[in-house]
Amino acid sequence: MLILIADAFDKSLPGKLAVFGEVTDDISRLPEADVVLIRSKTKATKEYIDSAKNCKLIIRGGVGMDNIDLPYAKEKGIIATNTPKSSAPAVAEMAFALMLSTASKVCFYDRTMKSGEWAKKTKRSELGGKTLALLGLGNIAKRVATLANAFGMKVQAYDKYVTESDLAVLKATPEEAVKDADYISMHLPYTPETDKMVNEELINKMEKKPVIINTGRGKCVDEAAVAAALKDGRLSWFCTDVYSSEPPCVAENPLFSCENVTFSPHVGANSNENLLRIGQEVYDTIEKLLKEGKI
Repeated sequence: MLILIADAFDKSLPGKLAVFGEVTDDISRLPEADVVLIRSKTKATKEYIDSAKNCKLIIRGGVGMDNIDLPYAKEKGIIATNTPKSSAPAVAEMAFALMLSTASKVCFYDRTMKSGEWAKKTKRSELGGKTLALLGLGNIAKRVATLANAFGMKVQAYDKYVTESDLAVLKATPEEAVKDADYISMHLPYTPETDKMVNEELINKMEKKPVIINTGRGKCVDEAAVAAALKDGRLSWFCTDVYSSEPPCVAENPLFSCENVTFSPHVGANSNENLLRIGQEVYDTIEKLLKEGKI
């Protein structure tokens, strides 16, 4: 078996996977590979899959699988899967860090201190008692909900696939979830249904001028609508780790013309600990599928 590591994983992974066969990071060997490991950089399009003539398994190290043409992979008899549990702690902590930094005005204080200003009269706010709306209630969002509950926040959520939760009050629609929210944290996969879910219409349902945090998928947000709402005061702040195109074009993305935005370069899952967890989940997946005779 030949395993191709096409993107950046923990350096220990090749040694772990050597028990299954040869491991390489030589992209030119894609046509020979039985198993291909990718993260977000590689796009497993129809053309890419056609090039992987011997492939039986694609593993996406991470959660979102929108960079894989799943119907075509299935048509070609290729198993495509991800590592859904590994990234939850890292991404949840990133989302919560962005929320905390906004409430505590960390970016503002840092910027003003570096410019020589002593902005002591500018007050912070606390998360306790505030309402957090979660869009999506999967593994990551559940961890965010746990953190929010520990901070004394009121947590509510919309997820059409979740019917009960002891972590959040479930709402029937996105509009109901965000209506009275002080903070909104997005944890949605990118699908035709979630495309630009946060748009002008949804923003206009928000009554409290909330802060929005997106560590899910950039295309779930209408960036132009969010930029307009930030400028006219319908939104207080926007924190994002993800973009409609990555890396974003600063000159073309309207969010970069806004002052009240916190940016990070899609690093929610990029902790050392998470890379180790992803590697272990990759190992477990290959071992399981081999035992089942599926690869």
